[in-house]
Amino acid sequence: MHRKSIGPMNGKSIASIHGRSISPIHLIIIVAITCLWGFNFSVIKAGVDNIDPFILTGLRFTFAAFPAILFVRKPDVSWFYIALYGITFGVGVWGMMSMSIYTGLSAGIASIILEFSAFISVLMGMVFLKERISTSLKIGLALSLLGLVFIANITDGSVTLIGFIFAFIGAIGFSSISLMVKKMAINDMFAFVAWSCVFAPLPLFAMAYLVNGVSLYSELATLNSTALASVLFQAYPTTLFGYWVWNKMLTKYPLSVMSPFKLLVPIFALIGSVMFYDEQLEVNKVIAFSLIIAGVLIPLLAPLFMRLFMRLKEPLIDSK
Repeated sequence: MHRKSIGPMNGKSIASIHGRSISPIHLIIIVAITCLWGFNFSVIKAGVDNIDPFILTGLRFTFAAFPAILFVRKPDVSWFYIALYGITFGVGVWGMMSMSIYTGLSAGIASIILEFSAFISVLMGMVFLKERISTSLKIGLALSLLGLVFIANITDGSVTLIGFIFAFIGAIGFSSISLMVKKMAINDMFAFVAWSCVFAPLPLFAMAYLVNGVSLYSELATLNSTALASVLFQAYPTTLFGYWVWNKMLTKYPLSVMSPFKLLVPIFALIGSVMFYDEQLEVNKVIAFSLIIAGVLIPLLAPLFMRLFMRLKEPLIDSK
């Protein structure tokens, strides 16, 4: 009886999800980026303790754009989409997240609220990109959503209503830029990220004046080393390197595959907040973050177990 060979698990892919394989090196890179982004929330906290949050974010994107755009050509994408991405990314995501921390959210909690974008991204992928999601991903997202419910019941002072609102707006913005990347044909992702950053600073500086009554000049006059270090860390490893790599991965794998990985960010963010700001780990937080980890692992491990099951089952079928 002729038997179709499935082939051994030879390391070429570590998981096959929705028909797409994630290579081991890509998996390591993706997890490393989520670690970088997680610790970045503590870096933001250090920054907003010393400078206006909108000014902080505006400087972040100023340094991310310059001098990078002097060395890379404008990508083959219309100015409209470059500007739309840059403003959404700068103001809609990180301007809002900086304000959420400034208005009372801890670094760990701010990061977990941002992960509402995982669910929004999946819904956007289904509606606009016609992506299908597996049963294992649905279970994983349900567990993660339950984890977010536990976050809402935290009463140790690390959650504020206004901070939650700012963070939720940031989550919508993050999902929106993910959809933009999927819809646009971008050949040079690094150039796209760098040039899009040009459009973020001016709206952010305007927001600082309109919302907080703070001018760029007054903040620069009192800029200290902690604020400057926060700006530079956010500009280069977090923004230019991190989003260049992440967006490259978005062009290779569906939103429904990439979204669960973002749920690792709050885990690293909480670790950073505990290490640097002595954030307390009450029961609700432990349960919430445990559910989120489970929500990430289930969609990743389910295909591996399915492939193993099929290999074990195949000899039994052939022997009949």
